Amino acid sequence: MSEKITLKTDSKLYFRLLDYIRQYWAALVIAVLANMAYAGVDAGFTYLLKPILNKGFIARDLQFIHFLPLLIFSAFLLRAISNIVGNYFIESVSRGVVMRFRQDLFAHLVRLPAFYYDNTSSGKILSVLLYNVEQVANAGADAITTLVQSGFMIIGLLVVMFMMNWQLSLLYLILMPLIAITARLSTKRLRRISISLQTQMGEVTTIAEEAVEGYKVVRMFGGQDYEIRKFDRAVRQNRWRELKDTLTKALTVSGIQLLAALVIVFTVYFVTSNSFSGIMTAGSFASLIAAMLALLKPLKDFTKVNATIQKGLAGAQSVFELLDQPLEEDKGTKVFSRVRGEIAFDRVTFTYPLTEKVILQNINFKTQPGQCIALVGRSGGGKTTLISLLQRFYNVEHGSIAIDGIDIRDIKLEALRRQFALVSQNVTLFNDTVAHNIAYGRFAEATESEIITAAKAANAWEFIEQLPNGLNTLIGENGVLLSGGQRQRIAIARAILKNAPILVLDEATSSLDTESEREIQTALDQLIKNRTTIVIAHRLSTIENADMILVIDHGELVESGTHAALLALNGQYAKLHKMQFKK
Repeated sequence: MSEKITLKTDSKLYFRLLDYIRQYWAALVIAVLANMAYAGVDAGFTYLLKPILNKGFIARDLQFIHFLPLLIFSAFLLRAISNIVGNYFIESVSRGVVMRFRQDLFAHLVRLPAFYYDNTSSGKILSVLLYNVEQVANAGADAITTLVQSGFMIIGLLVVMFMMNWQLSLLYLILMPLIAITARLSTKRLRRISISLQTQMGEVTTIAEEAVEGYKVVRMFGGQDYEIRKFDRAVRQNRWRELKDTLTKALTVSGIQLLAALVIVFTVYFVTSNSFSGIMTAGSFASLIAAMLALLKPLKDFTKVNATIQKGLAGAQSVFELLDQPLEEDKGTKVFSRVRGEIAFDRVTFTYPLTEKVILQNINFKTQPGQCIALVGRSGGGKTTLISLLQRFYNVEHGSIAIDGIDIRDIKLEALRRQFALVSQNVTLFNDTVAHNIAYGRFAEATESEIITAAKAANAWEFIEQLPNGLNTLIGENGVLLSGGQRQRIAIARAILKNAPILVLDEATSSLDTESEREIQTALDQLIKNRTTIVIAHRLSTIENADMILVIDHGELVESGTHAALLALNGQYAKLHKMQFKK
């Protein structure tokens, strides 16, 4: 949130927020009218004190006395109805804005480039989506309610005061410029505090999320105390920022109320002193003082609303900053249903954005359709980055990558990624049914028989049948209710059902026991038939039958060839092979 806070940036935020509110204008109008009625009743009660004292207690006007209970009850009834209607419709607007914000944010998030996720913590993203959006909506609802209720109450009470005695009422107008000056002085400080609060909430969310997701590692390595201390520091900082926010608001409000109290003191003194006696009736004086006292609350609320607005604007700023993040670049226009699977890298060099570290340098190779290509080398050598470039999660800076002779930058992203299926060591499953996880991305078109066929081909049907609800069994967050081998077979079934012409296997069997690996290897053997397959492997025994092995070292393609040819070369691959198979 680096954008400097100015009147211009505030105006932009207001106009963008109006776009979200405009859809609910009817509910907003009803809420405003209801709050105006609520404020009018409260202001009217102070005026009512004059006839109550003058006619009811002094003149003993029986007709007025008999009418008074009905008048008071009717006013309270109107006040209650106005309060209910106002609160309901303003909350309707608020919840609608939250819904639209979250819909737009989520739709935007799933289309952001990989670079954004590489450089932004999930805690910060979730904080904007969940916490900051609520801040905007709640602040907006509170601000509108306060501005309308308190604003019209101030106007109504000032009208009552001027009707009672306009000369004395002029004293109160001195407060107005003072309120404006105070609000102006506190605006920037309140915004800075609100921004830091929301940033801190992102840190709190990140720490909590990491500790929850990695609870086994935390306990196995005795990290509980460390995580507790880290979380404690974050929530303590959050507490101090909250207190700074509270203190700033309290000082602002109390200052205005003290000034208002001085005006009331002077008014009481002038009216009760001998030199001013007789200028007002008891009823007029009671109404005037009641209106002045009643003004304290709306003045306090009106002063506090600036803090509410700043909190909402800070939240809106973070929300719109996320919405303004550029989407994944997709300038390709070519679309095709299925490629043959020929892949060519031509002098490909890649450096991660905002860094000077070269990840891949001058990579050249070409595969034929249906071939199995293995990528081997030390961890961090650039193997996974090479796959990410092929699938255009990152864009090539120098050189080109082609599929079936077509530069992948000329292919629409959706059409390009439809050509790939992935089975990795770190399987991603969703908190959904087995069927939906297998048919992920094909919910509408995949039939149950197709899902079962894919499950059988992946050697997964045997355990799926034994689950409580079969294909309709919920498997928990990231498939936590399944074993590692079962999760892997679900991922293979998903790849089989997708039936893509290019298959990527990223250490697909490295974390499994021998029996599970044998079953999954059998399923993989079926899967790779008639497909171009790219295998990332650390265990060289799994790729001995590959048509071509590419050895990547420090971002460079240092060797390529078959298993036998590379062993005969006695280079990097031969060294890796000897390290893994030496007795």
